[in-house]
Amino acid sequence: MYSNQLFMRIALQNAKKAFEHGEVPVGAVIVGPNNEIVGQGFNQVISKADSTAHAEIIALREANKFYKNYRLPKGSSLYVTLEPCIMCLGALLHARLENLIIGTRDYKTGACGGKLSIHSSDLNHHMNTSVGVMAEECSEILKKFFRERRIVKDI
Repeated sequence: MYSNQLFMRIALQNAKKAFEHGEVPVGAVIVGPNNEIVGQGFNQVISKADSTAHAEIIALREANKFYKNYRLPKGSSLYVTLEPCIMCLGALLHARLENLIIGTRDYKTGACGGKLSIHSSDLNHHMNTSVGVMAEECSEILKKFFRERRIVKDI
């Protein structure tokens, strides 16, 4: 039996890759209905000079290639260290993601209750959402990243 913590740890490993590349440390993993990893990503907005290169979008692109379909099969789950923004949530809704597992809230741009609640609107698709899986670890890497950026700016 696979646990939410196992897949969130992998998402955190992806967030650490973003951190090492000077990107906002967000990581994502898409798991298919048979508990296989079908897509992974970490933020690459700066390195790719692409405002859509969020962890969720990169993972979704990999999963779409894996399935050769723009929609994910029933039972698919996304594990992400930070609550998705409205762009990412829109893509996940179009992909028909069934389960969204979030590490920590984003009170500035989150679209799943942190700032907005788009996922609970009267839409044609609804996903099961769980928040707070490994929240402390997911929050801490973000705090460390921004703390270090402030120190560099102060020098």
